[in-house]
Amino acid sequence: MRTLDLAGVPVPVIGQGTWRMGEERHQRNAEIAALQAGIERGMSLIDTAEMYAEGGAEEVVGAAITGQRDRVFLVSKVYPHNASRKGIPQACDRSLRRLGTDYIDLYLLHWRGQYPLEETVEAFERLREDGKIGRWGVSNFDLDDLEELASPACATNQVLYNIEERGIEFDLLPAAQRQRLPLMAYCPIAQAGKLLHHPVLQQVAERHGVTTAQVSLAWVLRQDGVIAIPKAVHPEHVRLNAEAAGLRLNDEDLAAIDRAFPAPLRKQRLAVV
Repeated sequence: MRTLDLAGVPVPVIGQGTWRMGEERHQRNAEIAALQAGIERGMSLIDTAEMYAEGGAEEVVGAAITGQRDRVFLVSKVYPHNASRKGIPQACDRSLRRLGTDYIDLYLLHWRGQYPLEETVEAFERLREDGKIGRWGVSNFDLDDLEELASPACATNQVLYNIEERGIEFDLLPAAQRQRLPLMAYCPIAQAGKLLHHPVLQQVAERHGVTTAQVSLAWVLRQDGVIAIPKAVHPEHVRLNAEAAGLRLNDEDLAAIDRAFPAPLRKQRLAVV
């Protein structure tokens, strides 16, 4: 598994997302097993949030990492309405209990809310000083948000990025690359919808003997400084996600995808899910 430096730690370029996990009790064992299988295949970065199933996803993650916390790089996110000087430490403690750990490697503001960024950053820094988090970052921040934040302590920005949603390529991604700020791409295969049946992706996949989901992941990872965090519950999907890190698309592949899904020619509003 290729790695990338995130918050001062080498992490896999493909991690594991957990959005929609913890919502269905009958899926719990399968979700835990999938995360554990992903860890075994090198996808040791696990991304979650207090919002996902209102803490249910964090509980699934906690069960999956029991006895192997030191093998995992944990990322979680705080609700904007909890992102105050008083609310952040309380939210973090609740997440820590659900995760069954005493620290989170990387703690993110899920999106901007009512509290001033200065107040949120101050609370993050106190958590870091207390050893409850390793580093902090943001999610769903556009370029103007990052410029307002203006903090070299910010370790990452997690944003929507996939073949259908290329808006960040116009300004946000180049700026992040110049600043060596890693981006975490959520929904890198566009929630596994009709994109995976697109004829161009099917042609590229056939040339390489892979799946269209793997093509989608490899396309995201062609960019420097980007980490993909797909979600998978089926064991075969976990395996395929991990193996996608070794897929390299050639110029013919990329040109075909560009024709079908053109890069942005002007500033676009940041897409979110």
